[in-house]
Amino acid sequence: MKKYQATLYVLIALIGVMMGVYISRQESLEKVFYKVNINKVDELMSLVHDKYVDSLSMEEIIEQTMPKILTELDPHSSYIPAKDLEATNADLKSSFSGIGIRFVIQDDTIHINEVIRKGPSEKVGLMAGDRIVMINDTLFVGKVCTNDAAMKRLKGPKGTEVKLGIKRFGEKELLDFVITRDDIPVQSVEAAYIIDNKWGYVQVERFAENTFNEFLLALARFQYRGCDGVIIDLRGNGGGWMGIALQMANEFLQKGDMIVYTEGIHHPKMVEYASGSGNFKNMPLVVLTDESSASASEIIAGTIQDNDRGTIIGRRTFGKGLVQQPYEFSDGSAVRLTVARYYTPSGRCIQKPYSKGDDKDYEMDIVNRYERGEFFSEDSIHQNDSLVYKTRLGRTVYGGGGIMPDIFVSSDTTDVTSYYTQAVSRRLIAQFSLRYSDAHRKDLTPFTTWDGMLSYLQAQPMLDEFVAFAEGKGLKRRYNSIMKSRRLIERAIYANVIYDILGMLEHVKYVNTFDPTVLKAVEVLEEGKAFPLAPTVQQEISDSVEAKII
Repeated sequence: MKKYQATLYVLIALIGVMMGVYISRQESLEKVFYKVNINKVDELMSLVHDKYVDSLSMEEIIEQTMPKILTELDPHSSYIPAKDLEATNADLKSSFSGIGIRFVIQDDTIHINEVIRKGPSEKVGLMAGDRIVMINDTLFVGKVCTNDAAMKRLKGPKGTEVKLGIKRFGEKELLDFVITRDDIPVQSVEAAYIIDNKWGYVQVERFAENTFNEFLLALARFQYRGCDGVIIDLRGNGGGWMGIALQMANEFLQKGDMIVYTEGIHHPKMVEYASGSGNFKNMPLVVLTDESSASASEIIAGTIQDNDRGTIIGRRTFGKGLVQQPYEFSDGSAVRLTVARYYTPSGRCIQKPYSKGDDKDYEMDIVNRYERGEFFSEDSIHQNDSLVYKTRLGRTVYGGGGIMPDIFVSSDTTDVTSYYTQAVSRRLIAQFSLRYSDAHRKDLTPFTTWDGMLSYLQAQPMLDEFVAFAEGKGLKRRYNSIMKSRRLIERAIYANVIYDILGMLEHVKYVNTFDPTVLKAVEVLEEGKAFPLAPTVQQEISDSVEAKII
């Protein structure tokens, strides 16, 4: 018996030595199991291919399986098929190849609402208000007319041609245009101007290849005009390239200020600091956020807040604190794999909670916030008391779910009625506005600024015309509701018409005159309160005011 035991011990020792040698060569035991599991997946695929009861396309199975594997990891790791990769990356490029128009699809037809200056369409004479009804001698209206289908037909390689049949208001016959596709610039900063001759306002829609250059140009114009402070509007900005966000934040920070750091189990900690080369390090600053401000937007908001460099105004941000890195496959497809987490200078991770493989709750988070009343009341927002951090001056901030603004601005529902909600959700206001713009384009085109056009529009029986239009579309007249929501309906129509005729900049200028978040930003700047104060100083001021009242 002892002889057998001795032999067994020797065998175990030999196996141990052999495994040790093998594992040392393979770096870790994890890799041994990794290889076994990869072989297991290969065996399964071979088994399905050789033994399954029906004929299968293994390529299709793999394409369907890849996204499912990644959804088991986190909400932001994703698989991009080869056919979608170019379109996915297009938003982050400085340009794409196309015909140079902005359009909407209404009544199953492409309506051109803007022709990009100096683009291919402007060169051949296309105009805002034109409708595209034929593409390459094929009728393109009705059910076939979708956004995806339109993009596929209108975009294409630089130098290629596309023939369009255009229906133009006032023309009985279709007009034919042959357009040679060319590079079309993608604008990230479509609205930048001075408010009240004092405050520079810049709206950043995304962080793309050319965003920093556009942003810097806007700031240079503000500086030239002698502005006294800057408002950066990141509402609705879902992120993009982190490097661009770092460059933008650097413009406002002192040398050595931390901007962000990233870290993951296979991703060593990387810290980004301000270089001190920014030209606006002492400029009063306000950043606007909402629930759609995500990722790179949250990096800027987080570093400005944690460094006590400016004031964040608006609503709580999305809460995306995961870093994705792209990896391409030989067939042209790719994955964006989460490799690290973002951390703000105070050390907080802004990623909101998620369950692996459970995307439904994560995707419904914004809806759940709305239903909990977070858009309307700051008291409805519950912070995680176990994730408390301090800014440079000692102000309390929280991790685990986006950036909470320093000043909360609720969504205004004062005049909202079911009539107005239905008019918006059924896109009746948008439809009416576009039709009005087309029908009155001759009268509207002489106007070059929003305020001049607004005076004209306010003199028209706009509400009566809309109510009649909406009734014809099945929305019954409800006098009390219409009167209560009159201001909202008219403002929405005016804003749409101004956009249709004058473009994004004048549209934003008009909307900002009654936007409560922008108005609060201007108020903070006017009062000289853009730079946060340490809690002790704030308390002393509060006590002083209270003493005077007593």
